[in-house]
Amino acid sequence: MLIGRELEQRQLLQAMDSDESQFIAVYGRRRIGKTYLIRQTFKDKFAFQHAGLAKANKKEQLKEFADSLRRYGLKDFAMPKDWQDAFHRLIDLLETKPSGKKIVFIDELPWLDTHKSKFLSAFEHFWNGWASNRDDIVLIVCGSATSWILKKIVRSRGGLHNRITRSISLRPFTLRECRQYSEKRHLALGDKDIFLAYMAFGGVPYYWSLIDRGEPLTEAIDRLFFAEQAVLKSEFDALYASLFKNANYYIKIVEILGTAKAGMQRSELLSAAKLSNNTTFKTALKELEECSFIRHYNAFGKKNKETSFQLLDNYTLFYFHFVRDNQTQDNHFWEHTLGQEIQTSWQGLAFERVCLWHVDDIKRILGISGMLTSVSSWSYIPTEEEKAKGAKGAQIDLLIERKDKVLMICEMKYYSAPFNVSSNYADYIRLRSSIFAARTNTTQAMLNTLIAPYGMVNGRYSDVFDKVVTMHDMIY
Repeated sequence: MLIGRELEQRQLLQAMDSDESQFIAVYGRRRIGKTYLIRQTFKDKFAFQHAGLAKANKKEQLKEFADSLRRYGLKDFAMPKDWQDAFHRLIDLLETKPSGKKIVFIDELPWLDTHKSKFLSAFEHFWNGWASNRDDIVLIVCGSATSWILKKIVRSRGGLHNRITRSISLRPFTLRECRQYSEKRHLALGDKDIFLAYMAFGGVPYYWSLIDRGEPLTEAIDRLFFAEQAVLKSEFDALYASLFKNANYYIKIVEILGTAKAGMQRSELLSAAKLSNNTTFKTALKELEECSFIRHYNAFGKKNKETSFQLLDNYTLFYFHFVRDNQTQDNHFWEHTLGQEIQTSWQGLAFERVCLWHVDDIKRILGISGMLTSVSSWSYIPTEEEKAKGAKGAQIDLLIERKDKVLMICEMKYYSAPFNVSSNYADYIRLRSSIFAARTNTTQAMLNTLIAPYGMVNGRYSDVFDKVVTMHDMIY
């Protein structure tokens, strides 16, 4: 059973109804479920299927490709001497197939492009010189090396320029999809556990598959991150190395962004990372966002040149916070630090990141998903002179501006019980709204929205919030 992916699956199936041959690239981070999506969508309907070999040379790749040709029915042919010859043999195979759409799926395509193999030119010729001239070929490619897929296929400036008919970016699961996945696997996870697991793993299906049935989440986190030979302890280097050719360059960017809770403007990031403002940097930011590691956003009322970038990948941030520099060698580190400041402070920040990942769900819960909106943040830091005159600073991490001239000011508050709004807290919320209105000169109506795991106690000061979104709302 396939969880989620309705849109992506529909896009794949639409290719079968086209009057022309289709060339589809599916990309996304390692372990996100690219291969599973394609195989579950088409089951055993492939006319040809092949997966590249990791760290293999040209000769080994060609031998495996020839074996795939034999498995799918090509008989009595000599071992291909090069990739041009190999794709000629693929054409021979496909021409023996019955009439109707023929699905060709090549997985881990970047691995086939070994040094001096001339794979890409042969692949281009296969599509441009044969497949695209027909009306019955559905060519689907994917691979974990996202930077290669994007550069060589999706945004190719060579022989495949504008030849892709559809590209599908596979994103992490939402909370709701993780809950559905947990139920499918009969994991013993309640709402709180699902939310905490999402804080640590994000929505990467493979990471969730590592939780054993009936295993308490605390034990799972210790086993996967802190035990000897912990799978997700060594995953970090493999993750970035598989996605990006110059992995250290990308890691440097996320390391710097990981130090800034609200993110950094482009200029700040360049300065802190000591990097040049060039095409390499621009491409890295774009690819990190396309792989769902970072997001870009603008401050309320500001122009695009003041765009900020924020690291939102939960796995990466969990690794930086707890694993990378952990010298305790405690196989039960997570269990032994339950309730301590090191975990509780992280939970508050992680909760905000999960909320920012789920803005579309928050809009759905608030009943505005069908309305045109824009998302931004806002902050005001008074100068020393302004402070001397009594000016107060303020920060809003999530602003949803609606087309009907209503601003939803979202307060993301992690609390282990229904939140009880005190007199002081109500004053803080009202003061923040007044500072925002005064500093931005906005005339729009403002609605304060509380996003908290267990909602809010209906008390004396609870009317300071107009709307409430709970953990349960986001999971279901």
